[in-house]
Amino acid sequence: MDKTENLFHPVQIGNLFLSGNIFLAPVAGYSDTAFRSICSGFGAAFSYTEMVSAEALIRDSAKTERLMRRAPGEKKYAVQLFGPDPEHMKEAVKIVLQKTDADCIDINAGCPVPKIVKTGAGSALTRNPEKLFQIVKASLSAVKEFSAEYNRAEIPVTVKIRSGWDEKNITWKEAAEAALEAGAGAVTLHPRTRKQGYEGKADWELIKQLVVFARKKFPAAGIFGSGDLFSPEDAAEMLKTTGCAAVMFARGALGNPFIFRQTLSLLTTGQEEPVSDSEKIKTSWQEFLLLKNDLGEKSAALEMRKRFCAYTKGIKNGAKLRNHLVLGKSGAEFRSIFENAGFNIPDNSNGPEGQNSLT
Repeated sequence: MDKTENLFHPVQIGNLFLSGNIFLAPVAGYSDTAFRSICSGFGAAFSYTEMVSAEALIRDSAKTERLMRRAPGEKKYAVQLFGPDPEHMKEAVKIVLQKTDADCIDINAGCPVPKIVKTGAGSALTRNPEKLFQIVKASLSAVKEFSAEYNRAEIPVTVKIRSGWDEKNITWKEAAEAALEAGAGAVTLHPRTRKQGYEGKADWELIKQLVVFARKKFPAAGIFGSGDLFSPEDAAEMLKTTGCAAVMFARGALGNPFIFRQTLSLLTTGQEEPVSDSEKIKTSWQEFLLLKNDLGEKSAALEMRKRFCAYTKGIKNGAKLRNHLVLGKSGAEFRSIFENAGFNIPDNSNGPEGQNSLT
């Protein structure tokens, strides 16, 4: 593939300047500090935390606070909040600003999970533009009040939406307009409906339509695309055909943080650097060590079972390796499994404690 002209570029959201336009999306159960650190090391210019409940944050949940921390080596990141109540969202935003150095607040108006939707949060907000407007307005009010009190620069508030509730209720335009009218600095569109969940095909044409709409009415706003991005070529195609300012990898990055490096290379040189099996295993081990630092060995080992399996897809004898990995209970067991398969695991392949040598 020839060098893709002008598709890779910096992005600005309000006062926030990002060095590139290849992002890591918020992924529930995955986007913790360990994974975000690894992805940042491979070139993700911006990353998002897992969804953080505004209600839980107000209740002072220690687990919720842990979700919001900046990852080791992370360049720029956003804390993503969800909730149905504007006043509670305002309070939650202030807590985020007090307890983190996040570069952005993102409002989740796209999650299709029933337990989130039934509260009036997530993708329920896509069909309630007035409530979404109020939530974004309240969040920005919290940012302004905090910045004035502590003499800090205001960080942007952004929103992630879906195309609508179902095929008969396509409301992305109304939702995006409400968010941008309220002052959101950017909107990310995952062009599937709530009913689709993660099934079917994402309709990238809707992203293109949102870009055209925003350019006319909100020219300073950023429009980002998400959905069905599983390769560097997918990212290049979305940027080229929709005109969106940035793309977000979600499922395409699971077990494959190399996709950021490869996409950057494709967009700037027209070529992709292959990833060896040994690099996949080494990187998965780095992620385990980072997760171990954060959660402790027992919890990290249980969590890494699925992640090791994701990393080993496509490698030689990967299926046999996964049969053993899903039973691993400790670092020693995982090390033994890898070494028996012929992979060398350094004593400390992620450098100084808690740091990612890829950054």
